[in-house]
Amino acid sequence: MTNEQIVYVLDDDPEILKALTRLLGAEGFQVRGFTSAHEFLAHERSPGPACLVLDLAMPEIDGLEVQERLRRGGADLSIVFLSGHGSIPLSVRTVKAGAEDFLTKPVNAAELLAAIRAALRRASDRQAEREEWLALHQRLASLTPREREVLDHVIAGRLNKQIAADLGTGEQNIKVHRGRLMRKMGVRSVVELARMTEQLRRTLKERDGRAQE
Repeated sequence: MTNEQIVYVLDDDPEILKALTRLLGAEGFQVRGFTSAHEFLAHERSPGPACLVLDLAMPEIDGLEVQERLRRGGADLSIVFLSGHGSIPLSVRTVKAGAEDFLTKPVNAAELLAAIRAALRRASDRQAEREEWLALHQRLASLTPREREVLDHVIAGRLNKQIAADLGTGEQNIKVHRGRLMRKMGVRSVVELARMTEQLRRTLKERDGRAQE
């Protein structure tokens, strides 16, 4: 586990919370325990990969509502649900809403630890994907308006002289702009450039789709 990875535990039963935090601490996890959903939701969470072990049945705000509030707030927490009254419909509902796993109490320690480690790995993967996307987006944003125009023509497979004719400029200017944008984007071939821009556009489309849900 890296120092940035944290396991949050939210359970309104103090004894269960104590047992879980003790178990996870003994395994080397950084643990933050809460018995109140209000307290957890108000807590400033670490920006690194994190997992939430979440009790399903709690007073005032239950686990499903906590999950929904986190989703609406854009929090990226891998959630492992714990429930004393597990059922297939409930487990399906939580997983469809983004939970990593659904375990029933009394939970088997080995099963819980395996679920948490898997959840943290997926959280780390998502963070790496976000960081890669951000780096690509910053490269694209560094291009000048003219370089963006040349980029669109290049990935469409057009030759320098064709681009020059379309944009009303000289072929040498296009060569200069093309070289600059390739350096800024950190690629050496048109194939790499096309793959990178397609990845950016696909990610933006996916994010727009999630925002409209």
